[in-house]
Amino acid sequence: MNFHQLHIFYTVAERGSFSAAASALHMTQPAVTMQIQSLEEYFGTRLLIRSTKKIELTEAGITLLPYAAKSIALVKETDNAMASHTHMLQDRLQLGSSHTIGEYFLPRLLGPFGQQYPHISIMMKVMNTTQIIEEITKHQLNFGLIEATIHHPDMVIDPVMQDELKLIVPIGHPLAERESVELEEVLAYPFVLREKGSGTRQVMESVLIHKGIDPQSLQTAMELGSTGAVKSAVEAGFGITMLSPASVKHETALNLLTIIPIRDAEFKRQFYAIHLKSTLLPLSAVTFLNFLKQQQEQQGE
Repeated sequence: MNFHQLHIFYTVAERGSFSAAASALHMTQPAVTMQIQSLEEYFGTRLLIRSTKKIELTEAGITLLPYAAKSIALVKETDNAMASHTHMLQDRLQLGSSHTIGEYFLPRLLGPFGQQYPHISIMMKVMNTTQIIEEITKHQLNFGLIEATIHHPDMVIDPVMQDELKLIVPIGHPLAERESVELEEVLAYPFVLREKGSGTRQVMESVLIHKGIDPQSLQTAMELGSTGAVKSAVEAGFGITMLSPASVKHETALNLLTIIPIRDAEFKRQFYAIHLKSTLLPLSAVTFLNFLKQQQEQQGE
């Protein structure tokens, strides 16, 4: 018996068929069947009842299932415990990142990570959440980083970083000289917004709804498909917006845009890492995600 066999058994039991487990594990169906047979030979008993419809667990399989789950959890816990001690890992991580995270958060963290773990190379694709999920399920990415939680039966969702949207206005705007404003004052001006479905837009609208404000009541000057386009439109005077301060560092330094705190509303959001439940992340990926969490903790101190 080995851990690999327990992992396969757990995935077959969870997915309900050899074919579904093979797809999730990126294996051939005969290879999955062979490993289950080896496990059954080791224990000297049947673990699964094979039928034309769905796999069912025998009494022995039902007994084994929680132990298989514990073994998987223990391996994950072990990787987390050892991640901070591994500095000579050699691996190539393939990850997907949503636009705000990939364009404005990760670039400043990849340098320090590379210095600490020089033998881990990272290949990052910046794309939307739907594309990230699709590529993870096809085993083309190890994991993804997204801006809003999702509900997906095959995914593990793990919080890794936090952010807070702030009011962004152009220099010369009536609010630009204010130290802070009330939310009601802000609603009197036209907005330049990200497209519907973006993580930034979702966070903004959920806070407004919580405050009893219908997002449809906003004066929307335009909706744009990228943060860069939103910033350019705000600079040009088409309206104000809500963005992460990390995304406007360059513009605020050049005195093109300014950040105004809203006193009576907080637009906080959580960033998440996602990966397949059926896939154990490589130790290098665990190390990278722990690094992100540590950076977040240090910023909060």
